[in-house]
Amino acid sequence: MSSREGNTGRWLRRTLKQFSGEPQDRGELVELLREAHDRGLIDTDALVMLESVLEVADLQVRQIMVPRAQMVFVRRDDPPARILSSIVESGHSRFPVMDEDRDDIVGILLAKDLLRLTTVDHKERFDIREYMRPAVFVPESKRLNVLLKEFRHNRNHMAIVVDEYSGVSGLVTIEDVIEQIVGEIDDEFDVEDDRNIRKEGARQFSVRGVTRLGEFNEYFGTRLAGDGFDTVAGLIMSRLGRLPRRGETLAIDGLEFQVVRADRRRIDTLRVVSAHDVIPPEERSAGGDA
Repeated sequence: MSSREGNTGRWLRRTLKQFSGEPQDRGELVELLREAHDRGLIDTDALVMLESVLEVADLQVRQIMVPRAQMVFVRRDDPPARILSSIVESGHSRFPVMDEDRDDIVGILLAKDLLRLTTVDHKERFDIREYMRPAVFVPESKRLNVLLKEFRHNRNHMAIVVDEYSGVSGLVTIEDVIEQIVGEIDDEFDVEDDRNIRKEGARQFSVRGVTRLGEFNEYFGTRLAGDGFDTVAGLIMSRLGRLPRRGETLAIDGLEFQVVRADRRRIDTLRVVSAHDVIPPEERSAGGDA
């Protein structure tokens, strides 16, 4: 056991000693932690993180994986130019390499390993086999606490998720697992934008979960009601009756909502696809002034 793990265990034991009796199950342990929070012994962030640590053991890979349809991958026969373009456009650091069959993943490419492709000599004699690393496969049913232990032990950061028929159903990274404990982790590719609604295509939009329904309705010309909720995230949760997982979709009044970013506490970002063209308010105003 590391000194950090030992210190955490001793801290938790000292906290529990301040209460009468010992917890007999996980539910009682959570109640003791919440009581410790109420008494000011641990702050809110620590409480949420501790509860998330306990919940990770109940979660399976299928609940947090990036669905197959959203995977960014390269093909084994892709030329260097196409591979580099995929890396630049996506901003990811690891890429599954597929053969002709999407269920046949032959390896993993790391963006840092491809820096040599920026030189002309290496482009001319490019052989993808020199760059690929072995792919790790895990079943959809694997528990997250077990997966995290395997990631740490084997020093892997990505695993390909397969279903019961050995077909590829998605991928999961060590960051996905850690985010279930500490919340969403932003990196240098997560650009801050003051707009709650951003147009990505003719009928596709990125919408923050905290967007007020009034603002959303004005933008899309809809009349969505939140059943007691004020935000788009609240609307989605009220319709589903729970917090959705990443990649989940829901159709409401001709709009398709897909959860792009979410953790176990909130919906951060949604992708909204409309069946018809939507003219943003600023473009409507510009047209009226013309």
